[in-house]
Amino acid sequence: MNPNKALWEKGDFTQIAQTMRESGAALVAQLGITQNLTVLDLGCGDGTTAIPEAKLGATVLGVDIARNLVEAGNRRAKAEGLTNCTFQEGDATDLAELADHRFDLVVSIFGAMFAPTPFDVAREMIRVTRPGGRIVMGNWIPGDPTLVAQILRISSTFTPPPPEGFISPMLWGIESHVIERFEQAGVAQENITFSRDTFTFEATYPPSELVNMFKNYYGPTMNAFEAAEKNGKATELQRELDDLFASQNKSADKTSTSIPATFLRVTVQC
Repeated sequence: MNPNKALWEKGDFTQIAQTMRESGAALVAQLGITQNLTVLDLGCGDGTTAIPEAKLGATVLGVDIARNLVEAGNRRAKAEGLTNCTFQEGDATDLAELADHRFDLVVSIFGAMFAPTPFDVAREMIRVTRPGGRIVMGNWIPGDPTLVAQILRISSTFTPPPPEGFISPMLWGIESHVIERFEQAGVAQENITFSRDTFTFEATYPPSELVNMFKNYYGPTMNAFEAAEKNGKATELQRELDDLFASQNKSADKTSTSIPATFLRVTVQC
């Protein structure tokens, strides 16, 4: 089985996605989406940004490598009565089933960055975007002090080294790497712009419960706990994550959670 597919089907990311809905809708509201725009939401999960895009009138195709998330997305679209939003399985490194220049806008918020061959991802996103269209990516930033970069950093210290040739998804959060990838796909550097933005995880339960959500449902954290269990370090990993989430919680009510995380927003004019 494709290891990337196995990773994202391992848990149930919909449980984490529930905490990301408000920020997803707020980000989409900034993208200038209008009636009849054709949008590809790549690495879409269960539709945290795809559903809001469709609610603004776009015709949206969500593509994700995880079958369980595609099925969840289609259930959400049906429940919302959205006939202009569909989800299907696909791999961001090879979108052969999608025609050239099909989309006005390609969006990938913390999705395509996790595909294993980034130059292929850049090439495919450019290929399916019409001339004059846009690509918008949201990518976590390596070394950033906020939540997600720190979850991934901590988790990596408890897991075995990655296989030879592994390319860290976090490199999508470094501007020079993004430029190199899109330039190789034929985009001039002046058509690539960057900004820092914030995505906030919001929950009606305390940070310790959100840690458990990541522990039980988020593939990378699940793998970290499995490795830590084998090494007798699961308690240490739990403590580090509990401390991280508690220290970053901005909610005045400590029985609820509001944790902002900084990301790099990439915009490519095609």
